[in-house]
Amino acid sequence: MPQGERGALLYGRGLTVGTRCHSVSVRPALKPGLLPVWRDRDTLQIGIDPRRAIALTGMTGIAWFIGLLDGSRDRAQVIRAGIEGGIPEQTAERLLALLAASGVIDDFPAGTLRVLPQPLRSRLAAELATVSLARRDGDGGARTLARRTAAQVSVHGDGRAGTVIASLLTTSGIGQVTRPDRGPQDPPPQKLSPQELSPRSPSPRNPVPRNPARPATAQPGTPGTAPLNSALPDLAVLTDRPSPGLHDWLMRERIPHLAVSASEAIGVVGPLVIPGSTACLRCLDLARADRDPAWPLILAQLCGRQPDPASCDAPLATAVAAQAAFQALALIDRAGSDDAVTNGTLELVLPGWQWRRRTWPPHPRCSCRAADAA
Repeated sequence: MPQGERGALLYGRGLTVGTRCHSVSVRPALKPGLLPVWRDRDTLQIGIDPRRAIALTGMTGIAWFIGLLDGSRDRAQVIRAGIEGGIPEQTAERLLALLAASGVIDDFPAGTLRVLPQPLRSRLAAELATVSLARRDGDGGARTLARRTAAQVSVHGDGRAGTVIASLLTTSGIGQVTRPDRGPQDPPPQKLSPQELSPRSPSPRNPVPRNPARPATAQPGTPGTAPLNSALPDLAVLTDRPSPGLHDWLMRERIPHLAVSASEAIGVVGPLVIPGSTACLRCLDLARADRDPAWPLILAQLCGRQPDPASCDAPLATAVAAQAAFQALALIDRAGSDDAVTNGTLELVLPGWQWRRRTWPPHPRCSCRAADAA
């Protein structure tokens, strides 16, 4: 087959692509999480798992072109380098078109990367690669990382799960993770170092936090609860049942909050409350009271009380924390309200291994009025 006709077929994920390219990266780079391997002497596969992988036929003698896609050259420079290496311009154009259409190359936006300094990008390389693959971002995850570094999350509660959640969120690139009611034995609030976080962040195209214009206000006083630092958080994670004052404050300030619990060998993540739009924690209590007339009496006995010990071993705490971090990052990354824990909870009951979703619609008698918005 003439070299100019190579690269005629791309397959993988049931996809066959023609020559036309709808969007070719300006500064193309192969997604770093995908490993190129040979299927046979003429077919190069990019990625291993068939749910991510694609394959290109007709690659004998021109596979080295893939090595040019490292983000250091713009599209014209890549094509020029290919021509200098003996690859016809038509073939180089076609390869770029196929790779772009299949979603295996990124376009690194220089403007966004400028506000994310190299030390931060290096430390969060795995996060960038994962976001780029999982969300099929075409910018290498740069804008998602910009949103994370500009975000603030407060984690309430002093249990095992809360400590792991705070650590996971910081490791995932959240700019500031606070522990408003941490005890003296807990680590201090975590945030990215000044060397890692550029003072110019966030990017104007990534307006996180969502509450930048509102001044910080103290939470209603409850024993052991301190006012939140600086601006209001973009998300509060509640690892214990919140006091009525804290719940009212979160609803009044319209701060999204995610409920998390791990006790009695059961882990529960959710609901994610978007005040005024989705079911709140009182909606769940009203729904429980509809099914169990004794629930209001039981609920009155729970404020400030926790079983000791909590029947939450290390694997359960870790599993719950990981699921909670997934859901928190989904909100920060997309700034949406269509997640698995919106109007629902994800529940893991040991010794089972499977998370199951339970639906909790807004309650018509709740004062949050989310039912009216539904």
